[in-house]
Amino acid sequence: LLLMLAPAVIIIFIFAYLPMGGMVLAFKQYNYRDGIWGSPWVTGIFDNFRFFFMSGKAFAVTANTFLYNLCFIAVNTFLAVLFAVILSEARGKKFKKVTQSSIFLPYFVSWVIVGTIAYNLLNYENGDVNGVLKTLGMEPINLYADGPAWRVLIVLFNAWKSVGYSMVVYMAAVTGVDTQLHESAQIDGANIFQRIHYVTLPAIRPTIITMVLLDVSKIFRGNLDLFYQLIGKNGALYDSTDVIDTFVFRSLLETSDIGMAAAAGFYQSILCFVTIMVVNGIIRKINSDYA
Repeated sequence: LLLMLAPAVIIIFIFAYLPMGGMVLAFKQYNYRDGIWGSPWVTGIFDNFRFFFMSGKAFAVTANTFLYNLCFIAVNTFLAVLFAVILSEARGKKFKKVTQSSIFLPYFVSWVIVGTIAYNLLNYENGDVNGVLKTLGMEPINLYADGPAWRVLIVLFNAWKSVGYSMVVYMAAVTGVDTQLHESAQIDGANIFQRIHYVTLPAIRPTIITMVLLDVSKIFRGNLDLFYQLIGKNGALYDSTDVIDTFVFRSLLETSDIGMAAAAGFYQSILCFVTIMVVNGIIRKINSDYA
């Protein structure tokens, strides 16, 4: 068993633990000639962090990153559990297979394709949504200049693409619930909603908590593919949609300052670490078995 586990451990060590040494770049004036370890240290220990915090947008992009991920966790978890429970209770095998495949399929669609779909649906000149509005005699809407609207649209697109994967995990957990519990509940007169409330949901609670904890550990990391492919370089939407990752990515393209980008990544890692420790500590106080 240990030998079978070895490849996964080696891969995680190479691609997840060894790169942690690169965090030293947050405190160096990196140049390609000297490399990571040979590049000189910055004069002041927080010089690379100064650009991010003196930009005037550090708090705004940090808040956006946190709030978007909070919405993603809440919406995606609710929908994934809902669909998993509904499909587990459905009787028609064909219906279950078609529905499950339809929900899961968007997970495999590239964010580049999703961005193209979004543009063809929502652009002002000839988007399908505005085409329908014009047909109904209504004024077209310039959504690509409407920041608040994209706060909702981004959450919806993320849910459409991501819920299917989580749903499969929850369906596996629902399938593992002892059927004798459901049979006992039915004998006691419980209807389908009561069985879901008193049997299914309590049984999959550990899975829900584990999945949420995994998502919370990335709550200060924005999905660069999602935000960059949907929004691109549209300055009109930055205030409503800019997250740490997109801000740093654009700054890196403009300045080529790798030390600054590493400092922002280090800042995100610290925030994520503190968040997951706090949340896990709260769960441990409530129920140590789920921590």
